[in-house]
Amino acid sequence: MTLEDLLAREAIRDTLAKYNTSGDRSRTEDYANCFTTDGIIESADRKGGKGLYFEGRAAILAWQNEWKSTPKGSSDTPNVQRRAEFVRHNLTTCKIDLTGPDTADVRTYWVVFTDAGPDHCGVYVDKFRKEDGRWLIAHRKVRTDWFSPDSRFGGGR
Repeated sequence: MTLEDLLAREAIRDTLAKYNTSGDRSRTEDYANCFTTDGIIESADRKGGKGLYFEGRAAILAWQNEWKSTPKGSSDTPNVQRRAEFVRHNLTTCKIDLTGPDTADVRTYWVVFTDAGPDHCGVYVDKFRKEDGRWLIAHRKVRTDWFSPDSRFGGGR
């Protein structure tokens, strides 16, 4: 492993942390800036059910701004269910495979805690790409494997 490999891995880990802390703190621009300009975020559950899909940093930012402006307790807005008083995403195992000088495949397990306690968990399956000198998410597939029966996000699905 080279010094460049180590620096790339640490920069990827930093982007992962910025993504989660920005989302938890409703810092929508910081959240969207974790993605490449043409970045994609999509989700599914472990049974293959489709969830959200946004393509492009501008679309991701608009979605996050919609989330931020939705009152807590509301589930009337498409793509938004906001019932948690607080949210903390925690990353666990992270496997980074550098696939080229400017690309990487990353798989990261995550668990979310809310005011209900352990709320839901799953895995991020990412394609990272270096853009303007920064390691950013080019494509994120979010898979949720489990919801608590008291989940503030999934209604115990």
